[in-house]
Amino acid sequence: MILVGIDVSKDKHDCFISTSDGEVLFDVFTIANTMDGFSDLYEKISSVADDFSKVKVGLEATGHYSYNILGFVLNKGLTTYVINPLHTNLFRKGQSLRKTKTDRILKSLTRYRFIKVQERAKYKTSVARLVNILFPELEDVVSSLHMKSVYTLLSEFPGASHIASAHLTHLTHLLYVESKGHYGRDKAIEIREAARSSIGSVMPAKSLELSHTINLINILSNEIDEIEAEIKCIMNEIDSPILSIPGISYRMGAMIIAEIGDFDRFSSPDQILAYAGMSPSTYQSGQLTSSHAHMEKRGSKYLRYALFNATIYVCNWDPTFSAYLAKKRAEGKHYYVAITHAAKKLVRLIYALESSGEQYRIAA
Repeated sequence: MILVGIDVSKDKHDCFISTSDGEVLFDVFTIANTMDGFSDLYEKISSVADDFSKVKVGLEATGHYSYNILGFVLNKGLTTYVINPLHTNLFRKGQSLRKTKTDRILKSLTRYRFIKVQERAKYKTSVARLVNILFPELEDVVSSLHMKSVYTLLSEFPGASHIASAHLTHLTHLLYVESKGHYGRDKAIEIREAARSSIGSVMPAKSLELSHTINLINILSNEIDEIEAEIKCIMNEIDSPILSIPGISYRMGAMIIAEIGDFDRFSSPDQILAYAGMSPSTYQSGQLTSSHAHMEKRGSKYLRYALFNATIYVCNWDPTFSAYLAKKRAEGKHYYVAITHAAKKLVRLIYALESSGEQYRIAA
């Protein structure tokens, strides 16, 4: 088998040809993004391959820059694979894992995921706004707008006027399939009846915006799934003891580990709290001192976000933390203030587990 790799760019392409056994046939060479350059590549491939069925070409999906070279090799009858750049970048990073600190890779991935999740959240807010204009009654007949079945429904029927005229059989089938049997004919009738008496506006531009927004959410969700799969692979390699704490998923666990990095940098849990910007500060004005301490909100916002959200889940799943949260609430503390206290307790636990390497054991 002969393998041809092409690194695509605007004005030129870097190429490499080898056998599947690793024998270099043509070391890295550059061709111009012209017909002469394409012909040069083809001549080199032809000189080492009698049977084109044994040639595989791979190039990154780099938008419109790859279209012309892709069309050329396909027209020549060469088997060609277009590769997601995220995959190749992560593969290169994975190959150099021993040379590059894992926490740097993890930090890059977890922050990238954070950005994507925040972006998706904004689009979800837009969906709620648009539904309130086009079909406000829908929120009352489904458990959540942000479900696959509802998104599929709104993608095809973006507004009450569209759903009102939908064929019941088709509506039922769509809801049944996309909800995996959770919604059936009764729900389809309920939704259609609500649509027929809806006060929603008929606005084609808003309907188009709704369809496009849902499409963007679906794209982002697929990207997030892809990023999370890579994060999970690294977390499996790290095998951190903090994942033994009930409520800490590999997502939040990865962000905590990535942002803290080397635990040896911190001589105590308090230093981690300070780094996360979770140390209490006191407001003073003259002789007046506030009795309500608040978070400094300096340091790593990513670590603060991960610790705060992980604490909420840990308090739901672990009896010790649940009791501690209840105790703070009984003292009259606001829920989020009580969560902050529990987060400090969680940081002390995380520090102890990472220092000892021991797994967490739920108190009997």
